[in-house]
Amino acid sequence: MELLISLIAGAIGANVAAGLLKNLNLGLLGNSLAGVVGGGLGARIMSVFGPDDFGFANGAPSGLESGLLIGQAILGCVCGVLVMVLVGLVKNRLTR
Repeated sequence: MELLISLIAGAIGANVAAGLLKNLNLGLLGNSLAGVVGGGLGARIMSVFGPDDFGFANGAPSGLESGLLIGQAILGCVCGVLVMVLVGLVKNRLTR
């Protein structure tokens, strides 16, 4: 479930950022693919540094699941934007 949230959030974040940063726009498919890759990286980061590393020995307490899912979505979105920006910068540099 967390992976799916990260992938979707990454794609959404990359497309929103591409709308704001027109010079880095990769097109709908390119933005979405870069966002999905970034979202996957965000999910991986969260699995490595997830709840067990924040002092929750048996997972998160019952009231924190929604907070962790929101955090997963935010991290996926941010990582999706970062990957899209990096790919856009490389593409712009190579087309000069």
